[in-house]
Amino acid sequence: MKIVVIGGTGLIGSKLTAKLKALDHEVIVAVPSKGVNTLTGEGLNEAFTGADIVVDLANSPNFEDEVAMHFFKTAGANIFAAEKKAGVGYHIALSVVGTSRLLASGYFRAKLEQEKIIESSGIPYTIVHATQFYEFMPAIVGSATSGEEVRVPPAAFQPIAAQDVAEILKDIVLGAPQNKIVEIAGPERGPQDEFVKTYMQATGDKRKLLRDVHALYFGISLNDESLVPAADPKPRLGKIRFIDWLAQQNGKQGNQKSKK
Repeated sequence: MKIVVIGGTGLIGSKLTAKLKALDHEVIVAVPSKGVNTLTGEGLNEAFTGADIVVDLANSPNFEDEVAMHFFKTAGANIFAAEKKAGVGYHIALSVVGTSRLLASGYFRAKLEQEKIIESSGIPYTIVHATQFYEFMPAIVGSATSGEEVRVPPAAFQPIAAQDVAEILKDIVLGAPQNKIVEIAGPERGPQDEFVKTYMQATGDKRKLLRDVHALYFGISLNDESLVPAADPKPRLGKIRFIDWLAQQNGKQGNQKSKK
Protein backbone atom coordinates (compact mmCIF):
# COMPACT_ATOMS: atom_id res chain seq x y z
CA MET A 1 0.00 0.00 0.00
CA LYS A 2 0.96 3.61 -0.44
CA ILE A 3 0.78 5.36 2.93
CA VAL A 4 1.38 9.07 3.46
CA VAL A 5 2.60 10.03 6.94
CA ILE A 6 2.15 13.73 7.64
CA GLY A 7 4.75 14.65 10.24
CA GLY A 8 6.72 11.54 9.38
CA THR A 9 10.02 12.86 10.77
CA GLY A 10 8.75 13.55 14.30
CA LEU A 11 8.89 11.51 17.50
CA ILE A 12 6.03 9.19 16.52
CA GLY A 13 6.20 9.64 12.76
CA SER A 14 9.80 8.49 12.41
CA LYS A 15 9.06 5.31 14.37
CA LEU A 16 5.83 4.58 12.49
CA THR A 17 7.49 5.19 9.12
CA ALA A 18 10.26 2.73 9.95
CA LYS A 19 7.77 0.06 10.97
CA LEU A 20 5.69 0.45 7.80
CA LYS A 21 8.74 0.44 5.54
CA ALA A 22 9.94 -2.74 7.22
CA LEU A 23 6.70 -4.35 6.01
CA ASP A 24 7.49 -3.22 2.44
CA HIS A 25 4.80 -0.56 2.21
CA GLU A 26 5.43 2.53 0.12
CA VAL A 27 5.68 5.32 2.66
CA ILE A 28 5.66 9.01 1.75
CA VAL A 29 7.00 11.30 4.48
CA ALA A 30 5.02 14.52 4.15
CA VAL A 31 6.83 17.41 5.84
CA PRO A 32 7.73 20.97 4.74
CA SER A 33 11.39 20.04 4.28
CA LYS A 34 10.27 17.56 1.61
CA GLY A 35 7.96 20.04 -0.12
CA VAL A 36 4.69 19.12 1.59
CA ASN A 37 3.05 21.77 3.74
CA THR A 38 -0.42 21.19 5.16
CA LEU A 39 -0.81 24.83 6.21
CA THR A 40 -0.24 26.23 2.72
CA GLY A 41 -1.41 23.15 0.81
CA GLU A 42 1.91 22.93 -1.04
CA GLY A 43 2.67 19.45 -2.33
CA LEU A 44 -0.43 17.75 -0.93
CA ASN A 45 -1.94 16.81 -4.28
CA GLU A 46 1.30 15.26 -5.47
CA ALA A 47 1.92 13.40 -2.21
CA PHE A 48 -1.62 12.00 -2.03
CA THR A 49 -1.82 10.82 -5.65
CA GLY A 50 -2.31 7.05 -5.57
CA ALA A 51 -2.31 6.95 -1.75
CA ASP A 52 -4.44 4.41 0.05
CA ILE A 53 -4.04 5.85 3.54
CA VAL A 54 -3.09 9.19 5.09
CA VAL A 55 -1.82 9.33 8.67
CA ASP A 56 -1.83 12.83 10.18
CA LEU A 57 0.66 13.28 13.02
CA ALA A 58 1.31 17.00 12.50
CA ASN A 59 0.93 19.46 15.34
CA SER A 60 0.50 23.18 15.71
CA PRO A 61 3.80 25.13 15.82
CA ASN A 62 2.83 26.36 19.30
CA PHE A 63 -0.01 26.11 21.82
CA GLU A 64 -1.26 29.70 21.56
CA ASP A 65 -5.05 29.76 21.12
CA GLU A 66 -5.30 31.57 17.79
CA VAL A 67 -2.25 29.92 16.26
CA ALA A 68 -3.44 26.41 17.12
CA MET A 69 -6.99 27.02 15.88
CA HIS A 70 -5.74 28.52 12.63
CA PHE A 71 -3.36 25.61 12.09
CA PHE A 72 -5.86 22.80 12.61
CA LYS A 73 -8.68 24.48 10.69
CA THR A 74 -6.53 25.46 7.72
CA ALA A 75 -4.54 22.25 7.58
CA GLY A 76 -7.72 20.18 7.90
CA ALA A 77 -9.37 21.95 4.99
CA ASN A 78 -6.28 21.53 2.82
CA ILE A 79 -5.75 17.88 3.73
CA PHE A 80 -9.29 16.75 3.04
CA ALA A 81 -9.58 18.70 -0.19
CA ALA A 82 -6.46 16.88 -1.43
CA GLU A 83 -7.60 13.51 -0.07
CA LYS A 84 -10.95 13.74 -1.87
CA LYS A 85 -9.25 14.75 -5.09
CA ALA A 86 -6.87 11.78 -4.84
CA GLY A 87 -9.52 9.30 -3.72
CA VAL A 88 -7.82 8.43 -0.42
CA GLY A 89 -9.82 5.75 1.35
CA TYR A 90 -8.68 5.99 4.97
CA HIS A 91 -7.61 8.87 7.22
CA ILE A 92 -5.96 8.35 10.62
CA ALA A 93 -5.16 11.14 13.07
CA LEU A 94 -3.33 11.15 16.38
CA SER A 95 -4.97 13.21 19.10
CA VAL A 96 -5.01 13.34 22.90
CA VAL A 97 -6.95 11.45 25.58
CA GLY A 98 -9.17 13.93 27.39
CA THR A 99 -9.36 16.48 24.58
CA SER A 100 -13.05 17.21 25.22
CA ARG A 101 -12.38 17.50 28.98
CA LEU A 102 -9.55 20.02 28.67
CA LEU A 103 -11.35 22.82 26.87
CA ALA A 104 -10.11 25.47 29.29
CA SER A 105 -7.10 25.35 26.96
CA GLY A 106 -7.34 26.97 23.56
CA TYR A 107 -5.02 24.29 22.19
CA PHE A 108 -7.47 21.54 23.10
CA ARG A 109 -10.36 23.55 21.70
CA ALA A 110 -8.38 23.56 18.46
CA LYS A 111 -7.75 19.81 18.69
CA LEU A 112 -11.47 19.25 19.17
CA GLU A 113 -12.12 21.32 16.05
CA GLN A 114 -9.64 19.13 14.17
CA GLU A 115 -11.57 16.04 15.23
CA LYS A 116 -14.89 17.56 14.13
CA ILE A 117 -13.40 18.28 10.69
CA ILE A 118 -12.27 14.65 10.41
CA GLU A 119 -15.63 13.27 11.50
CA SER A 120 -17.54 15.42 9.02
CA SER A 121 -15.15 14.86 6.09
CA GLY A 122 -16.99 11.89 4.62
CA ILE A 123 -13.73 9.91 4.42
CA PRO A 124 -13.46 6.72 6.53
CA TYR A 125 -11.32 7.47 9.57
CA THR A 126 -9.91 6.46 12.93
CA ILE A 127 -8.98 9.07 15.53
CA VAL A 128 -6.43 7.76 18.00
CA HIS A 129 -6.49 9.36 21.44
CA ALA A 130 -3.17 8.76 23.22
CA THR A 131 -2.19 9.66 26.75
CA GLN A 132 0.97 11.69 27.37
CA PHE A 133 4.20 10.15 26.13
CA TYR A 134 6.98 9.21 28.55
CA GLU A 135 9.17 11.41 26.38
CA PHE A 136 7.17 14.45 27.52
CA MET A 137 8.30 14.11 31.15
CA PRO A 138 11.04 16.78 30.91
CA ALA A 139 8.47 19.29 29.62
CA ILE A 140 5.94 18.29 32.29
CA VAL A 141 8.51 18.77 35.05
CA GLY A 142 9.69 22.02 33.52
CA SER A 143 6.17 23.41 33.35
CA ALA A 144 5.57 22.51 37.02
CA THR A 145 8.81 24.11 38.27
CA SER A 146 9.14 27.39 40.10
CA GLY A 147 12.62 28.03 41.44
CA GLU A 148 13.70 24.85 43.23
CA GLU A 149 10.17 23.53 43.72
CA VAL A 150 8.21 21.24 41.42
CA ARG A 151 4.47 21.32 42.15
CA VAL A 152 2.49 18.48 40.64
CA PRO A 153 -1.12 17.39 41.21
CA PRO A 154 -1.97 13.82 42.28
CA ALA A 155 -4.45 13.48 39.40
CA ALA A 156 -4.63 10.08 37.68
CA PHE A 157 -1.97 9.64 35.00
CA GLN A 158 -1.30 6.81 32.54
CA PRO A 159 1.51 7.80 30.16
CA ILE A 160 2.77 5.68 27.27
CA ALA A 161 6.08 5.15 25.48
CA ALA A 162 6.37 6.64 21.99
CA GLN A 163 7.52 3.25 20.74
CA ASP A 164 4.24 1.71 21.92
CA VAL A 165 2.24 4.51 20.28
CA ALA A 166 3.96 3.80 16.96
CA GLU A 167 3.38 0.05 17.28
CA ILE A 168 -0.33 0.47 17.99
CA LEU A 169 -0.65 3.04 15.21
CA LYS A 170 0.94 0.56 12.80
CA ASP A 171 -1.78 -1.98 13.63
CA ILE A 172 -4.49 0.66 13.20
CA VAL A 173 -3.04 1.74 9.84
CA LEU A 174 -3.10 -1.85 8.61
CA GLY A 175 -6.61 -2.48 9.91
CA ALA A 176 -10.02 -1.27 8.78
CA PRO A 177 -11.33 2.25 9.44
CA GLN A 178 -13.25 2.34 12.72
CA ASN A 179 -15.01 5.68 12.18
CA LYS A 180 -14.66 6.53 15.86
CA ILE A 181 -12.18 7.53 18.54
CA VAL A 182 -9.88 4.79 19.83
CA GLU A 183 -8.05 5.36 23.12
CA ILE A 184 -4.56 4.10 23.90
CA ALA A 185 -2.50 4.40 27.08
CA GLY A 186 0.45 3.00 28.98
CA PRO A 187 0.28 -0.21 31.02
CA GLU A 188 0.30 1.52 34.44
CA ARG A 189 -1.93 4.11 36.06
CA GLY A 190 -1.10 6.17 39.13
CA PRO A 191 -0.96 9.72 40.53
CA GLN A 192 0.90 12.13 38.27
CA ASP A 193 3.17 13.26 41.10
CA GLU A 194 4.32 9.66 41.67
CA PHE A 195 5.39 9.36 38.02
CA VAL A 196 7.22 12.67 38.34
CA LYS A 197 8.88 11.48 41.56
CA THR A 198 10.12 8.33 39.82
CA TYR A 199 11.39 10.38 36.89
CA MET A 200 13.20 12.91 39.08
CA GLN A 201 14.86 10.17 41.13
CA ALA A 202 15.99 8.33 37.99
CA THR A 203 17.47 11.48 36.48
CA GLY A 204 19.11 12.74 39.68
CA ASP A 205 16.91 15.83 39.89
CA LYS A 206 17.40 17.28 43.39
CA ARG A 207 14.64 19.87 43.25
CA LYS A 208 11.87 19.58 45.84
CA LEU A 209 8.76 17.79 44.61
CA LEU A 210 5.51 18.95 46.19
CA ARG A 211 2.17 17.16 45.80
CA ASP A 212 -0.33 19.97 45.30
CA VAL A 213 -3.98 19.27 44.48
CA HIS A 214 -4.25 22.84 43.17
CA ALA A 215 -1.23 22.65 40.88
CA LEU A 216 -2.01 23.20 37.21
CA TYR A 217 -1.00 21.06 34.25
CA PHE A 218 0.18 23.49 31.55
CA GLY A 219 -2.31 25.98 32.99
CA ILE A 220 -5.17 23.47 33.26
CA SER A 221 -6.83 22.24 36.46
CA LEU A 222 -7.01 18.43 36.57
CA ASN A 223 -9.11 15.74 38.19
CA ASP A 224 -8.83 11.95 38.09
CA GLU A 225 -10.65 11.77 34.74
CA SER A 226 -8.83 14.53 32.87
CA LEU A 227 -5.86 12.67 31.38
CA VAL A 228 -6.77 8.99 31.48
CA PRO A 229 -8.89 6.84 29.16
CA ALA A 230 -12.37 5.64 30.02
CA ALA A 231 -12.82 2.08 31.24
CA ASP A 232 -15.44 1.37 28.58
CA PRO A 233 -14.73 0.81 25.78
CA LYS A 234 -11.52 -0.74 27.02
CA PRO A 235 -8.45 1.17 25.80
CA ARG A 236 -5.55 -0.54 24.09
CA LEU A 237 -2.50 -0.54 26.35
CA GLY A 238 1.19 -0.33 25.53
CA LYS A 239 3.65 -2.88 26.89
CA ILE A 240 6.62 -0.80 28.02
CA ARG A 241 6.59 0.04 31.74
CA PHE A 242 7.77 3.46 32.86
CA ILE A 243 10.67 2.11 34.94
CA ASP A 244 11.85 -0.01 32.02
CA TRP A 245 11.73 3.01 29.72
CA LEU A 246 13.71 5.04 32.26
CA ALA A 247 16.32 2.28 32.51
CA GLN A 248 16.59 2.26 28.71
CA GLN A 249 17.11 6.03 28.64
CA ASN A 250 19.77 5.82 31.35
CA GLY A 251 21.47 3.08 29.36
CA LYS A 252 21.52 5.23 26.24
CA GLN A 253 23.00 8.14 28.17
CA GLY A 254 25.64 5.84 29.64
CA ASN A 255 26.60 4.58 26.20
CA GLN A 256 26.87 8.12 24.87
CA LYS A 257 29.14 9.13 27.75
CA SER A 258 31.37 6.09 27.23
CA LYS A 259 31.90 7.04 23.58
CA LYS A 260 33.13 10.53 24.41
